Amino acid sequence: MLSTKSGQAAPWRFQHVLSWISLALAGALWMLAAGDAHAASIQPLEIVTKTGVHVFSVEMATTEQEKTTGLMYRKELAEGKGMLFDFSPEQEVSMWMKNTYVSLDMIFIRADGRILRIAENTEPLSTKIIPSRGLAKGVLEVIAGTAQKYGIEPGDRIAHPLFSGK
Repeated sequence: MLSTKSGQAAPWRFQHVLSWISLALAGALWMLAAGDAHAASIQPLEIVTKTGVHVFSVEMATTEQEKTTGLMYRKELAEGKGMLFDFSPEQEVSMWMKNTYVSLDMIFIRADGRILRIAENTEPLSTKIIPSRGLAKGVLEVIAGTAQKYGIEPGDRIAHPLFSGK
């Protein structure tokens, strides 16, 4: 217990400290709960390449707000993690790196699950437009260097419920 100079207990200070601790804990729990809200939208995704099958855990960006924000403001992205943007129906897609602090590989995917194009090692914070250069139903964003590391190339197949796999 906290005490004054005279050695007397100072319960009001103790309660003040407890209030601050309670607020900090409530904030931490709120942040965890907010993180859990995204957890429901995390799904497995596989990329089938000549070197094998590579499994990723991806956040789904399906709403306009999620697609607009994407991976903006994040300071890191772990290997094996990513974000999958749903642009159904298949269409010309343009991306950018505005407010995105980590370099990414952007993998543009056709409706049949085949990789259309890969924009590797994108420039952080750039407003340069990165086009799909064809019709894409989805875009997978992963940490820069992933495509090279796993030998991911146009024509490789993405296994995920978003794509028909025909």
